Amino acid sequence: MDEANTSLIRHDGNVGLFQALEISVVSLLAGRPLHTHVQGVRGTGKTTITRAARSLLPPIKRISGCLYNCDPRLPLCPAHAGKSPGEEEEWPVEEIATPFREISQSAKLGTVVGSLDLGRLTQQDGPSAALLPGTVPQANRGIVFVDEINRLADTAPELTDVLLDVMGTKPGRVQIEEVGLPQVEMPVNLSVWAASNPDEEPGPLETIRRQLADRFDMTVEVSRPRDIKAIGAILALGRRHDGAGTAWSPSRGERDRLAAAARTASGIRVPDGIESLIARLYSDFGLESLRA
Repeated sequence: MDEANTSLIRHDGNVGLFQALEISVVSLLAGRPLHTHVQGVRGTGKTTITRAARSLLPPIKRISGCLYNCDPRLPLCPAHAGKSPGEEEEWPVEEIATPFREISQSAKLGTVVGSLDLGRLTQQDGPSAALLPGTVPQANRGIVFVDEINRLADTAPELTDVLLDVMGTKPGRVQIEEVGLPQVEMPVNLSVWAASNPDEEPGPLETIRRQLADRFDMTVEVSRPRDIKAIGAILALGRRHDGAGTAWSPSRGERDRLAAAARTASGIRVPDGIESLIARLYSDFGLESLRA
């Protein structure tokens, strides 16, 4: 990427993260999301870079007002699933930014999955019971980012179980349950991006919840810069922005390159010899999982 288009500094310690996020964006655009986990000690910029990568995402079209971001060509939410525009009026369509949602350390199950819509329940003119989708269903066709995912896996096992369902298959699934209302289950097609500091409590994700660590398609290690010029550029950036205002602002050419890559992704074929080699590595080394 042209450095004029970004205030993020690339160096030997983080270039793999830039590449992994670009690959993940291409896969999302191609309709087969990749889940990406970045590990590194504090102060390496992994969270800043990951959040900034949302600027690579082009807008999407959804059925107007759909909180689940239903694709007009393939509606899947409870309100639109199984219906086609021909059965009623043509779906009204709107363009929105690709969803980018975060699950914080203080998140609750209801805010992540969904809960009763208290606004509908308490409205003066005909109160009604309805579900309000949480972070995960609202991120459908986009990204969910979890910072310090190793801490979340340690303190919130119920949220970890939600992520296991979301990441277990492609598309994943989410289940919303509230007393007195029918259970809602729907597919969600999204990428999970996560960051963690493996050298801090409670330790690396794979030692806390190995099953969750196994769900990630890519794990990227980020380290501190060693190049003097890169360190100087980061210090200069900090002086200009007081530690804030960093951005990843792709040029039109960069967006076009990623979109073109997404269009060709479905045509990529892995040679039989490579598949055989991978199978032999799995067998000879007794690898634990076939995922990724």
